[in-house]
Amino acid sequence: MIQAGARAPDFELPDQAGEPVSLSALRGRTVVLYFYPKAGTPGCTTQACSIRDREAEYAAAGVTVLGVSPDPLAKVKKFHDKRGLNFTLLADADHAVCDLYGVWVQKSMYGKTFWGVTRATYVIDADGVIAHVIPKVSPKTHDDVVLAALAEAASAWDGQGRGQGQRLRGW
Repeated sequence: MIQAGARAPDFELPDQAGEPVSLSALRGRTVVLYFYPKAGTPGCTTQACSIRDREAEYAAAGVTVLGVSPDPLAKVKKFHDKRGLNFTLLADADHAVCDLYGVWVQKSMYGKTFWGVTRATYVIDADGVIAHVIPKVSPKTHDDVVLAALAEAASAWDGQGRGQGQRLRGW
């Protein structure tokens, strides 16, 4: 898993409409990049719908939210549309970006071993640097943890008379 302080690896993936989205195109904005295992499952639905329902808080924090799963584009689109999501989901069908961010891991359940995504969230500042990492995210508390991290960064000072929140918002 990539650590805070590292430059966020750039990528380009299709969004729910099939349009390409690259991290570098969002430079100048703070990005909440979250990885989830599988569209439409209970935990992933809880997490995505909570982000949807707290849109105003994310907007007030000045962030762009991107959700990434290793699902094919059609499944991501169906999930996005069915849940009326108001943020971007990205399809990483070959799990290349999941690999790049260190969230494609070996898992085990009921005695079977398999590869999949571990839930994790990265807050990426306007300069493309990972400002905060939240490993092993709980779908139920995800937004509280992310929004608290954004608020903490906004109120911190970087020692140069600027708040980190200004850096996070690209000022």
